Amino acid sequence: MTIEVWYMDRKLSDAAAVNSTASPTPQRADNRRAQVIAAAARQLRENGYASTSMRKIASEAGILAGSIYYHFLSKEDLMSAVHDEGLKKISTSVRRAMDKESDPWLRLEAACAAHTGAILEADDFAGVVLADISRVSPDLQKLLNDQRNSYEEVFRVLIDELDLPPSVDRSLFRLSLLGSLNHASRWYKANGLSPTEIAKVFVRMLRNGVGQ
Repeated sequence: MTIEVWYMDRKLSDAAAVNSTASPTPQRADNRRAQVIAAAARQLRENGYASTSMRKIASEAGILAGSIYYHFLSKEDLMSAVHDEGLKKISTSVRRAMDKESDPWLRLEAACAAHTGAILEADDFAGVVLADISRVSPDLQKLLNDQRNSYEEVFRVLIDELDLPPSVDRSLFRLSLLGSLNHASRWYKANGLSPTEIAKVFVRMLRNGVGQ
């Protein structure tokens, strides 16, 4: 074996050894990050933001307490990620439902039904989205409100498409509708109206009231 061949073989062998001990692949890191977010959602829904610690979340996720900071710099950072993921899940359901309709009122009904169904699923992420954020830091509160406003943009568009009298404040219309739907999580009973029926009742009450 010549010196050149031996040298190339040695370089390839060394590279293989380095790769075998390298940090986790991006896919594995992404999976672990999703695992941490899911664990955080469970802890935040069950215990609330103030009573949830990064150590508890790490334990729930099955990782070392210090390892969680590889994915998130702080509890506020993690709370933001969970809240954003929850809104994305709801948004996906809403857009899929409304895209099946063409009539503006039916599109709004479909969107509200999907929104209501998502928040009444008793899902960990939905629980975090509906949580009271008045006691978190002002910076985090602003970030979460910005995320909510971004999600609610779809309802602004849907309501803008409605043929409403000029006297109707469309912003108050939207806030009243979403407020009623979100509050259903406090009184909803599984043996009563379905989420779809609840949404249709609220939309039609507003529509008929406006029409009169």
